[in-house]
Amino acid sequence: MPARTLPETLEAAQTASRALATLTSVQKDTALAAVADALEAESSSIIAANARDLEAGEAAGLAAGLLDRLRLDEPRVAALARAVRDVVALPDPVGVVVRGSTLPNGVGLSQVRVPFGVVGAIYEARPNVTVDIAALALKSGNASVLRGGSAALHSNERLVAVIRTALESAGLPADAVQTIDAFGREGAAELMRARGLVDVLIPRGSADLIQTVVRESTVPVIETGAGVVHILLDASADEAMAVDIVRNAKVQRPSVCNAVETVLVHRDAAERLLPPLLAALRHEGVLVRGDDRARAVDAGLEPATDDDFATEHMALELSIGIVDDLDAALAHIRRFSTKHTESIITGDMAAAERFLAEVDSAVVMVNASTRFSDGGEFGFGAEVGISTQKLHARGPMGLPELTSTKWIVRGAGQVRG
Repeated sequence: MPARTLPETLEAAQTASRALATLTSVQKDTALAAVADALEAESSSIIAANARDLEAGEAAGLAAGLLDRLRLDEPRVAALARAVRDVVALPDPVGVVVRGSTLPNGVGLSQVRVPFGVVGAIYEARPNVTVDIAALALKSGNASVLRGGSAALHSNERLVAVIRTALESAGLPADAVQTIDAFGREGAAELMRARGLVDVLIPRGSADLIQTVVRESTVPVIETGAGVVHILLDASADEAMAVDIVRNAKVQRPSVCNAVETVLVHRDAAERLLPPLLAALRHEGVLVRGDDRARAVDAGLEPATDDDFATEHMALELSIGIVDDLDAALAHIRRFSTKHTESIITGDMAAAERFLAEVDSAVVMVNASTRFSDGGEFGFGAEVGISTQKLHARGPMGLPELTSTKWIVRGAGQVRG
């Protein structure tokens, strides 16, 4: 049994958050550098703990995509350490003045960035998220309370232990980073009800997990989204570019949320683009499904249903549909998109600008792989998640998205008349 109750754990996080809010950038960066060094030094023990989770996941029949997200090896642990050092190199958002003015009576106003306080996170089979959120929360002056799920129990336990030891070595409170995995599902439910102890809650994982948190939480939630991601091949799309981008977006890492799930092809380009595209995808082992019009071009396609177009496969599976024009493509995206990331491949800049303006997703692209929809690729060092909501934060979330603001008012005895 845990040494503390969950309320005691959350109260300890609140206490730690007050200490973090007063730290200088140098103090936070020194602690994060210690975390990065510790991750590298403890790589073997982290990988050993992860091996226990992988073995259990394989025995339980965990899907290949989730096993890939769960897996840690030497390069991935090294990448976690690099991501922490990338966060060190980023500017500290705390104390940044967003706007300010001086009133006619001489009262000075400034709106400044401040930490949330305690950031909770609920996620599945993603030990990298443990490090990403802990590092970003620390740099932005927040304590973090992490619920990483049973699939990554041993990995997360070891990672958090390494981080906490490193923080203590740098003079920071270990309770700035805590895991509540030991409390099980009831702990996750209690975390969602901990309004007043937890300032914001961020879910990452399946659509079911995210919607459960959104529906049941009394703590304010920043909603991240599943990735039913689209690429539109417009009539003017360059063949080589289209093939390269779709192949990269599907194959480079199919288990992640920014991997493409649906390719829409303009009818005027279908005969030209489908044969080389399908040949490239099949060469990579992708199972491709198509609507009736796509199957008329290539009878070897499996039939695609509405359920296929609505599914985030997180695997080497892809659905293809042929559309009459940009209007039809936009209608399809409005119907099936999870508002995560969409891209158009085109040589027509008018079509590109219309796509950018009318697609209502967190990240919209022209002539680029959807795999770039990522906090690390955007230069954020790491990411908390990709927000698909419209309040406060949208798209990949980095340091500024883990802050709120407060107004500072400086007077010299003024009173309101």
